[in-house]
Amino acid sequence: MSNIREAAYMIAAILFIVGVMRLRNPATARTGNILAAVGMLIAVVFTVIGASVGNLVLLIVVFVVGAVIGTYSSRAVKMTAMPQMVAAFNGMGGGAAAMIALSEALQALSHGSYPGLSQAIPGLFDMLVGSISFSGSIIAFLKLQEWMPGKAISFKGQNAVNAVLLIVLVLLAISILIVPSGDRLALDWILIIGSVILGVSFVVPVGGADMPVIIALLNAFTGIAAAAAGFVLQNDVLIVAGALVGSSGTILTLIMSRAMNRSIFNVLFSAFGSKVTATGTSEHGEIHPTNSEEVAMLCAYAQRVVIVPGYGLAVARAQQECKDLMDVLTARGVDVRFAIHPVAGRMPGHMNVLLAEANVPYDRLYDMDDINPEFQRTDVVLVIGANDVVNPDARENPGSPIYGMPILNVDQAKTVIVNKRSMAAGFAGIDNPMFFKQNTKMFFGDAKGALQSLLSAIKEEVA
Repeated sequence: MSNIREAAYMIAAILFIVGVMRLRNPATARTGNILAAVGMLIAVVFTVIGASVGNLVLLIVVFVVGAVIGTYSSRAVKMTAMPQMVAAFNGMGGGAAAMIALSEALQALSHGSYPGLSQAIPGLFDMLVGSISFSGSIIAFLKLQEWMPGKAISFKGQNAVNAVLLIVLVLLAISILIVPSGDRLALDWILIIGSVILGVSFVVPVGGADMPVIIALLNAFTGIAAAAAGFVLQNDVLIVAGALVGSSGTILTLIMSRAMNRSIFNVLFSAFGSKVTATGTSEHGEIHPTNSEEVAMLCAYAQRVVIVPGYGLAVARAQQECKDLMDVLTARGVDVRFAIHPVAGRMPGHMNVLLAEANVPYDRLYDMDDINPEFQRTDVVLVIGANDVVNPDARENPGSPIYGMPILNVDQAKTVIVNKRSMAAGFAGIDNPMFFKQNTKMFFGDAKGALQSLLSAIKEEVA
């Protein structure tokens, strides 16, 4: 039976690796997700078969309840709430990994001893990192859900406090290996509680604009914690799965921070967004409002239209109207493209998932580096709910908090149409001077209603 289980684990690990590889391309991402899910099912089933389960009925009930909750959540969640769901599920993974380590310690202590060093060291590491991931992900969830302020929350000396707390927790973990076994359980709980506090203090200074980076980093933490749990349980497939998640999360974190031209250190410790600038002021000049009829005329007779989706599109659930607009314009011979910024939305790949849900062809999606040279040859750019990723201050204003961040150079197009509900600032909390430029027209309104009105106006224009 042991050989069969090891073979099943090998198959599961291969499915994980192939699944992750297929996630690199939107066209193969769906099958990649399915392959990884099948691999996880195989791993779970053969783990249960090979384990000494005390109460199989209770285990089955837990599996069924978890499957029902997971299925319902994945189907019922709105696209605007997808980042929150990712943060919540990621936190559960980190918390579960920490509890595995604690459970193994409890089981060993019930037999009068503490796990040996080969299990105790990864177990303590698991408690530390898993607990940080758990509480940090919960704070990310609360920020994204707007149940707590999305801006950075900091106090004087916070970074120093966090550094001291981390050092104390590491020393505590080392001391647990030295003290008598009977005292270790209480210290385990102190380590977990302290790590939970560190996770909270670690994430609250991260502003809303940096959420894509922190979600990717916390995902890496959970993967590393899961790999450590694999060493605790001596389970090879858990080590492989955790390592895949940890490494991919780390790479994604680096990609996200590079997309903002900022270091990981700056993202985590600068408290970016703690000071929000005034919005709706007149220091940049006057705005130029427009309506659906004018936008329809500009789009219908353009040669190239580039659509820039942002979080406002997700909030309005207007991705299908966006797809319909593409179809109508394409039928008239207009070259329609979508410009995707790496950190648009509230999580990595948010806009890609949003447009895929509306069956927008993958070859219409252009990365920032590919589309930026094309804006000077673009007749109309339609910005829908995006703000910070099209802010020219990142390119032109050395005094701006986002100066140096790579952006979509939409202001270089002949005409820019910006659809927003109001003149409020974006998630970074700073003004966008592009809204006041001569070639920019403000198309106010909810994205769904505005696009529906625009579609009707285009059909009337070409009738």
